[in-house]
Amino acid sequence: MTRKKKGVVGNDAFHAHLHDFTKEEPWRIFRILAEFVDSFETMSSQGPLVTVFGSARTKPEDRFYKDAVRFGALLVEHGYGALTGGGPGIMEAVNKGAFESDGTSVGLNILLPMEQDPNSYQTKGIDFRYFFIRKVCFLKYALAVVGYPGGFGTMDEFFEGMTLIQTHKVNAIPVVLVGKKFWGPMVEWIKGTLLDDGMISADDLDLFKVVESADEAMAHILECHKAGIVQTTTDF
Repeated sequence: MTRKKKGVVGNDAFHAHLHDFTKEEPWRIFRILAEFVDSFETMSSQGPLVTVFGSARTKPEDRFYKDAVRFGALLVEHGYGALTGGGPGIMEAVNKGAFESDGTSVGLNILLPMEQDPNSYQTKGIDFRYFFIRKVCFLKYALAVVGYPGGFGTMDEFFEGMTLIQTHKVNAIPVVLVGKKFWGPMVEWIKGTLLDDGMISADDLDLFKVVESADEAMAHILECHKAGIVQTTTDF
């Protein structure tokens, strides 16, 4: 006679629950497809955009918030539109700068339990259920990427951009990080660990530039675009 191991009944119930959850998964594809179609249709008509990442927790009195407002205005002054995550903090600041300069100000809003009420400075807002579709739109329609200080989300967006540019899944576009004190330790780690351990090549360090202000970020983007470094097509 074989004895049943303790916990098997519970495990069976758990596995049955997992099966009930996943058996309807194929239908989720249609919701994903609809979100791709809707967002692509809207984004394709927004004109030249620069994507800006940064913390949702940055307050209006913070110097980076004020600098991001200026960057949004500089984008419009030079013929670009602003593309952000549509939330508060740095996202709001960039949208505000572009919106108050009568330019294109796009927000890709994500449905989250916290931190993501859409800001009021958008000429066009798109709501996303899925992070990965939203992230595709951030890079597919960007002529440059700018990162202000931020948390896990900002780091995720920066390193995904680096990966896609490094692997030629998107064409080379300028990537600029604003705030030398904030980004400096990360850059030193990249150089002292990733590069020294052979995880990246020296050329990969040229994929991004660290600056101190909106004016420097704008100057670098303009310099790159004049030199022909601009996105035209992607594999997305």
